Amino acid sequence: MKTVIIACCVFAVVAYSCQSNEKPKSYEENQVIPEWEEPKSLSYELKDAKQWLQDSTIQPSEEALVTAINRTDLSHLKKMDSIVVPTDLSGDLVYYFPFPLNVSYLKEVDKIVFFSYPTQTFAAYEHGVLVYTGPTNMGSKRHPTPTGLFFTNWKAKRTVSSVNSDWILNWNFNIQNKGGIGWHQYSMPGYPASHSCLRLREEDAKYLYNWADKWILANKNEVLVKGTPVIVFGSYDFKAPKPWLKLVDDPHALNISKQELQNRAAPFLNKILEEQHNRKAHVE
Repeated sequence: MKTVIIACCVFAVVAYSCQSNEKPKSYEENQVIPEWEEPKSLSYELKDAKQWLQDSTIQPSEEALVTAINRTDLSHLKKMDSIVVPTDLSGDLVYYFPFPLNVSYLKEVDKIVFFSYPTQTFAAYEHGVLVYTGPTNMGSKRHPTPTGLFFTNWKAKRTVSSVNSDWILNWNFNIQNKGGIGWHQYSMPGYPASHSCLRLREEDAKYLYNWADKWILANKNEVLVKGTPVIVFGSYDFKAPKPWLKLVDDPHALNISKQELQNRAAPFLNKILEEQHNRKAHVE
């Protein structure tokens, strides 16, 4: 991923019609704005997984892209029958994933993470600008991930699940302390399969681990400052085919509009800004 540091100038992101091509309306001075590589075209087809993986011309970056699009990891991709593959693999993941590149409604929010249950994807924003996105496997039908507003709290590079001591959780960042729910690296079969947590690829879990903020405790029983806001939204139809299969017929079938993200964030915005102000009062 290429980046460029800008200060007090105008930045434009060129995107497809279903992605936002609007210039970010607000950013912090010296904010790092991603400069994404855009594919020449956007369409998908179904491929035989084994045959596609045996193609010697496939590059590691292309393999990682297809793995993400199928919401899985490489070990599970190799076991799949049909997979969704873009006809043009030259772009960055943001152009194949559903979140908008910028959301001006969030310009006052320093950091926020969204997890979409219907699309099994997440996105991190800084002042309304998308800085990172990736796939996730969220809670199973039996153990759904709760939705709503959360804040990151404690984190650990390696920890053991309180549900099953055999489950080793790497790059774990908790978002619901009492429920023991958080994001972390773990096996991703390509559908919601977790025990309520938000499973991620290792590179994505590590990125969010370093990017998001921890809570600050006043004492053992009192939270002084909350961490980064996290909004989990939507629901998953466990009886239907995997949602990303729709991309073969409509490459924009899963797109999340700026208006939808605004609607998801609006009920929580005052609380988010209140906690953000509190953090700045104690940290800066």
